[in-house]
Amino acid sequence: MFKSKLKKARGIEELKSRYGLMFILPWIIGLIIFFFVPIIQSIIYAFCSVVVTSDGVKATWVGFENFVEILKRDPNYTKWLGESIGNFAYSLPIILVLSLILAIMLNQNFRGRVFFRALYFLPVIIATGKVMGFVFSTTDENLTEMGVSAGMASGMIKVSDLTSALNMGTEIATFISDAINNIFNLVWSCGIQIVLFLAGLQSIPATLYEASRVEGATKWEEFWFITFPMLSRITLLVGIFTMVELFINERAPMIEQVYGKMRGGQYDVPSAMIWFYFIAACAIMGIIILAFYKFVMKRYEA
Repeated sequence: MFKSKLKKARGIEELKSRYGLMFILPWIIGLIIFFFVPIIQSIIYAFCSVVVTSDGVKATWVGFENFVEILKRDPNYTKWLGESIGNFAYSLPIILVLSLILAIMLNQNFRGRVFFRALYFLPVIIATGKVMGFVFSTTDENLTEMGVSAGMASGMIKVSDLTSALNMGTEIATFISDAINNIFNLVWSCGIQIVLFLAGLQSIPATLYEASRVEGATKWEEFWFITFPMLSRITLLVGIFTMVELFINERAPMIEQVYGKMRGGQYDVPSAMIWFYFIAACAIMGIIILAFYKFVMKRYEA
């Protein structure tokens, strides 16, 4: 009797596993065809001279010649790499801080908060297709030089006049101008981060805040001694997600250049460009993650 029940239970589990495998099989096939195969091809192309002919693609092994080309002979590659890393450097903290602030605001108990939560998540829903192409085409111009359709705020202050009045250097002025011009794009990129921070905020026990109020803690103290420590793991998750999104963003200078060259039928040098960019991005992400774990998470877990 017991053996028959055990056998029946195993049969049900095996049936569930088989059905589960059937459901994820299309995804596995797509992952292999559209992800792993192109990755292997791009690695091969990075070390080859690739020529597209009527008979197909012909790849000739050249070793590290493509990497020598982009690092020593191409004067623009290091510039594109620096621009991409620079955009990442100021976009990451702005997105994280802005997402956390908006999540804290949306976590408050006020009328219409469901509507505003949906409103901030709306960019995630329409983040692909023609809508995003049209939206980004309206933000390519300098915000302070756009017409009346850009809104009254764009005419209230001119970034170049402000930086010259403060006697800032050219590099600092350019950095501030780029940051201000990209504010719209950065706010547009906060949807998923806000949702993740909201989930983390709602998992914090309310009793901790009640005890802190009894002890006379201020809102600032509540944030630094309760909210932020409890969100350390969520912050790491949001940070990793945001870093990946910023590095692979199609509007990153390096990605734009690689896509442009590949659309022109060149695959060898662009493959080397993107793989060196990938190595640099992984190194930067690894340093940031290790620093966050050592100086933030380890401190609160101790």
